[in-house]
Amino acid sequence: MNLDLEHSVLVVTGGASGIGAACVRAAVHEGAHVVILDRDANKTLAIVAETASASRPAIFIETDVADEMSVRHAIDTVAKRFGRMDSLLLCAGISGPVGQNLAQIASADWDRVMAVNVRGVFLCAKYALPLLSRSTLATIVLLASDSALFASAGMTPYCASKAAALMCAKGLCVDHPAIRVNSVCPSVVDTPMSRRDLGIGTGSFESLHIPVITADDVARHVLFYASDVSAPANGTTAVLDFGYAVRSSFPPIHFV
Repeated sequence: MNLDLEHSVLVVTGGASGIGAACVRAAVHEGAHVVILDRDANKTLAIVAETASASRPAIFIETDVADEMSVRHAIDTVAKRFGRMDSLLLCAGISGPVGQNLAQIASADWDRVMAVNVRGVFLCAKYALPLLSRSTLATIVLLASDSALFASAGMTPYCASKAAALMCAKGLCVDHPAIRVNSVCPSVVDTPMSRRDLGIGTGSFESLHIPVITADDVARHVLFYASDVSAPANGTTAVLDFGYAVRSSFPPIHFV
């Protein structure tokens, strides 16, 4: 499918690894101008180096999405270089403390998850909106999670932050109707973050007996919503969980 993103200006937060990096690679392959906003310079420069032979290599602006001045500087830099932004892909996120009950979680850990996963969405959208308004494409895609919809044991900070981010995306859609805002909510994705949180390391997910999505598969969904191919979709929440969310909690019933 041709997503017609050639020459488009796509800004990807959290593009240094995981789903963000997969979105960067996919967007560069589509011929877009890609700007990565991330705080990890070493990992991001490695992704940039991967795109060096492309017709439009990715560029990097070191950014802490939870810091207002850092975000403002990054978006100003995009404005000076390109004069517009066609799509903002909000992929930056952290899991925070995993495997702890709420009473065990330190306030500082809670605040850090909210700062990156919620404040980061707010700040990046806030400063990107004037640039996006100059584009005829004008899309925002939030990389949320099925944890925004369903609670998981030992992951309350992450679940709460993703739910808040999801509602922020819905609010953006209502407040700024000229800009399409959609969210992608995958279940477990094979990324360094999920491998660390689940204790997989370099091993196989098969021992967990759960279906796992590749980062590349998620990236294709994200770019679909970033493109005009998905023009009728606005304010939607795409849940990528192999249909688990629609299953009843009842045990199998053997009808006569």
